[in-house]
Amino acid sequence: MAYVISEPCVDVLDRACVEECPVDCIYEGIRALYIHPDECVDCGACVPVCPVEAIYYEGDLPAELEPYLADNAAFFTQAPPGSQQPLGSPGGAAKLGVAGFDAPLVARLPQRRAQS
Repeated sequence: MAYVISEPCVDVLDRACVEECPVDCIYEGIRALYIHPDECVDCGACVPVCPVEAIYYEGDLPAELEPYLADNAAFFTQAPPGSQQPLGSPGGAAKLGVAGFDAPLVARLPQRRAQS
């Protein structure tokens, strides 16, 4: 895995990173965005456009955000509720659209009020 989207993105979903990503590897859940670890090419184009500074290279994650490394991977490797199979590698976020679930850590977080 190269880059990870962490807690500041939850309930924000700005999507500037999605527009900047040259390989379409940023997938959208219900409350957060997730970078596919096998599809990311480590270009870092997503980092400077994130308005909430939620994207980190995996080795640069602050200690309090380290759980998001495993949670980001779980979005793709664990079967979501009501499904028998994980998302896996769909080969591009645009053709998938919004996934109807979030990774376990994000799903358990209390809902934040919309920012104005």
